[in-house]
This record gives sequence, structure tokens and C-alpha cells, in this order.
Amino acid sequence: MPFTIAIIGRPNVGKSTLFNRLVGQKLALVDDEPGVTRDRREGDARLGDLDFTVIDTAGLDEGAKGSLTARMQEQTETAIGLADALMFVIDARAGLMPTDRAFADFARRANKPVLLLANKSEGRHGEAGAMEAYALGLGDPIPISAEHGEGLGDLYDALRPLMPEPAEEAESSIDEEEEGSAKRPIRVAIVGRPNAGKSTLINHLVGEERLLTSPEAGTTRDSIAVEIDWKGRGFRLFDTAGLRRRSRIEEKLEKLSVADALRAVRFAEVVVLMMDAQNRFEEQDLRIADLIEREGRALVVAVNKWDLMESRPGQLSALRTDADHWLPQVAGVPIVAVSGLTGEGVDRLMEASEKAYAVWNRRVPTAALNRWFEQAIAANPPPAVSGRRLKLNYITQTKARPPSFVLFCSRADAVPLAYLRYLTNSLRSAFDLPGTPVRITLREKANPFAHKRKRAS
Repeated sequence: MPFTIAIIGRPNVGKSTLFNRLVGQKLALVDDEPGVTRDRREGDARLGDLDFTVIDTAGLDEGAKGSLTARMQEQTETAIGLADALMFVIDARAGLMPTDRAFADFARRANKPVLLLANKSEGRHGEAGAMEAYALGLGDPIPISAEHGEGLGDLYDALRPLMPEPAEEAESSIDEEEEGSAKRPIRVAIVGRPNAGKSTLINHLVGEERLLTSPEAGTTRDSIAVEIDWKGRGFRLFDTAGLRRRSRIEEKLEKLSVADALRAVRFAEVVVLMMDAQNRFEEQDLRIADLIEREGRALVVAVNKWDLMESRPGQLSALRTDADHWLPQVAGVPIVAVSGLTGEGVDRLMEASEKAYAVWNRRVPTAALNRWFEQAIAANPPPAVSGRRLKLNYITQTKARPPSFVLFCSRADAVPLAYLRYLTNSLRSAFDLPGTPVRITLREKANPFAHKRKRAS
């Protein structure tokens, strides 16, 4: 198991900035507003030749029992329990605060190696705060600037003695072979409107309160990745912030959260669109589905809070009818009724996600594709445009993820969109491609007689 370090400290001292610096990319949201980080986030960090796991945590703060602040601190305490060492971060420019002293005692009681980092030490203003840090009794403070990358050499020197000796080369090569032989986890983003129950669902799958949940909308801010094993298949689930209409997004922090959620969609392979069973297929749900289709991701619709619905015959078939009516661009999209709270339908949801991933990766044999193509245009020939017949020559698949095809024809710009939709739906039906985006690109075939006409003129 990799050496693990938890970054702790009071709010707004630069923990997430340091986390991003160590993992080498902007994974965690960073803003001047205190308390941006709520859930703990893990990442693979590298400092020189040192490889380790780093955990970004919520700022240590006091709150009433059961409050969101108190549960954020519980997440931090869990991270401390998982860690082999701690990085205790203070703000050198602001100097020591009473909460720094209180939580220094907290870090000491963890009985783990603690590195005291005086962040924001760049320039003269940070020197005094770094000297003050000696009063915490956690050893020599290490002046750094996470934002500018200063002081990382000193951090390396302090961290190196804490790290375990590297494993033998032979052992590591065996581990690499085993890792390469294992299937890579399917990347699944869980998206939807605020308070649809995304975090509750992931907590049920993980089997613990891994992510903060609250009746208040907008609890999740970062896109947090969690890995699970479901019936021998690995999944990497991304919990995301709720997506509201753009006109309703006013705060800068929410804009950052939404941008993070959209980034998760773009890097996912399967996207689960979660809707509230009592308010399903609202305008924003349809906009999100349209975004997922445009990004070319495999889509699964999860109708959550099904346990709150009154049981009536025909409800599930009504869901299927509603999905086909409201989401014609992804005809046949898998739709599953679930309850993240009780676990009802969760196995069906994971099975649907695995099948959607397989469809998204599907390749159609060229011979079968062109047999279908001949039958499709024979059953419904392309219309004449401006008195001239359209000639469709042949079709081929260029790639999967999502299934993409190139159709060679005589006049690409004249093929009506309605006829292209007919071909797309026929293709989807013939080769069992439900719900996944299907791309058909038109390309004009070169005219072998064009040079003769030029010569004659």
C-alpha cells in the first residue's frame, strides 16, 4: 500500500493549492473564500523521486454536533486515521491563530509524524509568520509557497526520512505485470441537478459515509473520485456538483464547481444522469442529457428516490415511455429506478452502466454494416433535392467510443437532416446500440470524371 500523507490545517491556509502542486494538476478547487473543500480528495503525488498518496481535507473547524461543519471535520479525522504522516499547514502571512494552536494539539494526539509547513512564505511578509510557527511545538517549520512552488526542496529533505525504503526491483516488476493484466476501471460520472441524491448513491456503493450529504442543495463542490469493485469489475465513480441553469449561477465558487463537473463528464466513459423521481425530466435534466450526448459519452438515466414513490402498476413501463419521448437523440437509453438511500435498484444500475460501456466500445463488421446500408436505402431511398438524385455510395465505421461512421455520397451538403436521423435510428436498431451517441459524418466521394470535364472546357 502506498505511503499516505494527509494535508490538514484551518480553512484558507492553502491546503488545496499544495495538493494541486504535489499531484501536478488542478484537481482540487481553489478560491479565496474559506471552506471551499468539503469532502476529502485523494491523489497520486510526486516530489522528486518520492511517490506517495496525498489526501486533501476540509479545514479543521468547530461546529455543532451533526452540522455540516462537524461532519466535514469527521471526514478530516478519517483522513488522519488513514494517513502515515501529516502535513500541518499554517498561513505565514496571517501568523498564528488560536485555532492553529488548538489543532496543533489535535495533530499531536494523532501520534503520527507531522511536517509543519508555513505556507505563503514568499517575500518579507511571510518570514515573521514562519518564525512564529516554532511556538506550536511541532518542530522546525518549513517555509513554502504552494502557489509559486518555492521551498519544495526543503519539503523533500524533510519528507525523505519518513518514507519507506523502495521495494526490490524484481517485486515491483511483478506488481506492474499484475496491474497491467487487470482490467482498467470504467470511469463513471454521476451528474444531475442539485440535491438529486448523487453523493448518497455513491456512499451506498462504497458502504460508508465517504461523501458529505445534506438536505441542503449544493453540498458537493469538488468532483470527487471513488474506486469500487462491483462483481469483479472495477469502477472509478466521480461525484459531481449539482448542475443548475446558467442564469441561476451567480457565485464564483458555484461557477468553479460546475466547471469541475463538466470536466468530469468530458473525462468519463459512462455518465449516469440522476433525476429526482418526483420531478423527473425537467428542462435542466434534458439540457444535461443533451450535453452528455454532444460530448459523446455513454448515458444511463437513474431515477432516484424511488422509495418515496407510491407503488402503482405500470410505473416502470411509464419510465421507459417517458425516456423515449423526452430523449429521442439517445433512443433506447437505459433507465433504472433506484434508491441511493435503501439500495433498491443499485445492482441494476451498475449492470446497466457496464452494458452501456460495452455498447459505447462496439465495432460493427464492415460487411454487416453495408448489408444493412443497402437494405436501409432500398426501404427508404434518399429524396431528390433540387430535382437531382442523391447518390449514397457506402458506409464504414471509423472508430468506437462512441460508434462513429463515415458515409460516402455524391452531395454531402444536400442530404437532409431528417434522412440522416432515419439512418442513425435504423443503424441503432439494427446493431443494438441503445442510448449511446451515434455519429454519422458525410463525405463526398471524388468524381473520377471531374478532370475530363475540365479538359473538355
